[in-house]
Amino acid sequence: MLCEAASMTRYYALALTTEYWRPKTDYLTAIVKAVAKTVKNGDFVVVSEKAISTARGNIVDESGVHPTSTAMFLASFWMRIIWGYFLGVTCHFGGRLLLRIQGYPRENGSRHKQVALEYAGFSQALMFGSEGGIDGSNLPYSFVSLPLEDSQSDAELFRQQIKQQLNKQVTVVIVDTDKTYSFRNFYFTPRPKPMKGISSKGGFIAYVVGRAFRLKRRPTPLAVAGISFHVETALTIANVADRARGPGSGATVWDMAARFKVQSTGVSWEMLARLKHKPVVIVRRAK
Repeated sequence: MLCEAASMTRYYALALTTEYWRPKTDYLTAIVKAVAKTVKNGDFVVVSEKAISTARGNIVDESGVHPTSTAMFLASFWMRIIWGYFLGVTCHFGGRLLLRIQGYPRENGSRHKQVALEYAGFSQALMFGSEGGIDGSNLPYSFVSLPLEDSQSDAELFRQQIKQQLNKQVTVVIVDTDKTYSFRNFYFTPRPKPMKGISSKGGFIAYVVGRAFRLKRRPTPLAVAGISFHVETALTIANVADRARGPGSGATVWDMAARFKVQSTGVSWEMLARLKHKPVVIVRRAK
């Protein structure tokens, strides 16, 4: 895959297929093994945060969560009415997504909002989805992944391992599919803990502003280990990698469930293991 950035720098991207990273997967060995035959000096190795969190067991089973009245309010009124009829329209959601939000599940949705309240806070719980980086797509049953606490240390560890085991000098970028919005030279995201140079203030308001004004949006780079470069370059690399990787099991939990023709909590580990998973992408500058 060949892509071109705004700076006219051209990039090739190769998404590497691996087995599905379940909890307790040795993801460090998996990353090195995945890139071993292809990586070259100067490459960017882009790794999915969600895949790392899942392999590390940084996940929560929402089936055992007991929602508070606040969580039930968010699921039954805030999501169904405010997002389903007002904010969703303001954010230019499509008709199918609006219908799904208007029928937001009260019981399971309340449990999810309770997890968002506990792990991300009230402002993030007001989000339409992926509250504070919490994500249920590409995970089975009622599991959701939590964001990494220190993605910078992880990126540095991956870079060092590739250098030691493969003798290659690379730059490692850890990314999340949650979007960063651009307005001229200002970059902002509702996602907490992005890389330096991207503002993460505003919570769900940042999301609404970015979507309502149709600002340029790209996946969010969380950490960069290796050479230093401008935020714009990091966003371009994250976007190139995301396009090469594709949507995985689906862009949302609803899409994932529809793909397997089951309820949202009916997807199993075995179903997900049958799909092609591409948690690592090599991005290379074209000569």
